Amino acid sequence: MVVLTVLGTRPEAIKLAPVIRRLGATAGVRSPVCVTFQHDGLPADVLLAFGIRPDVAIGAPPPDGALTARIGAMVARLGAVIAAVRPDWVLVQGDTGTALAGALAGFYARVKVAHIEAGLRSFDLAAPWPEEMHRRLIAELADLHFAPTEQARRNLLAEGVADARIAVTGNTGIDALHEAVARLDRARGAAPPQVANRRTVLVTQHRRESFGAGIARVAEGVRRIADRGDVEVLFPLHPNPAARAPAQAALGAHPAVRLLGPQDYLAFVALMRRAALILTDSGGVQEEAPVLGKPLLVTRETTERMEGVEAGTALLVGTDPGRIEAAAARVLDDEGAYRAMSRTHSPYGDGRAAERIVRRLLA
Repeated sequence: MVVLTVLGTRPEAIKLAPVIRRLGATAGVRSPVCVTFQHDGLPADVLLAFGIRPDVAIGAPPPDGALTARIGAMVARLGAVIAAVRPDWVLVQGDTGTALAGALAGFYARVKVAHIEAGLRSFDLAAPWPEEMHRRLIAELADLHFAPTEQARRNLLAEGVADARIAVTGNTGIDALHEAVARLDRARGAAPPQVANRRTVLVTQHRRESFGAGIARVAEGVRRIADRGDVEVLFPLHPNPAARAPAQAALGAHPAVRLLGPQDYLAFVALMRRAALILTDSGGVQEEAPVLGKPLLVTRETTERMEGVEAGTALLVGTDPGRIEAAAARVLDDEGAYRAMSRTHSPYGDGRAAERIVRRLLA
């Protein structure tokens, strides 16, 4: 069996690494990896951290912003890779442009497509944009759907996907997180030095629908939190200038805010473990925070990952500065609220998703 794995972003690399390694260790399976460099350079760096070297790289797509050109170029280039590799399966993950392009290229080549992290829905095509649309289109193209949760399975069933084509596996990102925590514990890995007598608030922002005014509003909320005087804000900035600039303008001179460069995976996990509170619009962080027992404020109006919200360990706060400030104050100042939101649990998986995915592919 030949399984071609297609990825192009850092989160895809993190979540696919456990699957790629398990495929590589399975007798009778050849598992080439194709990187599209949707995020230039980052995916390959993440894979190398997991001991994986890509087999094919198709080069950077056209400049960011031209989505039609980016998707079109990736479909064409991936079509050529599929023609050369002749896989039995094309494996894609999540909701990126790379995932959609890989599913389309596989469909056009009449190769079976398997979708990891299938069935997540916000039920709002504008948020996350354009990822919600990507997920729905991939569901139409995929032959096999690896749903991370029962809710994701129910979403697929409601859209007419046959139950026999769905497997509930957990999220592979939790597999990667367990490994990262174990590696940090073995190496006694440390985050940057902590300011004495200050709790750490960790912030990430990168969603396209929040570019500009949305990220500026979140940054204002973060500034108000930093003004408390009893916290240190760590804010790793996304490489995209549209995500970086508003945060730099609002927070660059604040003495309680440290704007950091992009973090490698292990370093970011170390930052999460240190944090007293996390603010994010990231899907992956929404999955990881409850495993680490970290209260989470989701700076979006909707999310396709409601399990944490329903469990009470994550709270949707949107981008309004007042809502962000009030929610953070409640978590940081109310011991009961903090205990309730810092309950360690794992609604998105048990760390064995890759094992289940490979077993089903072989079946």
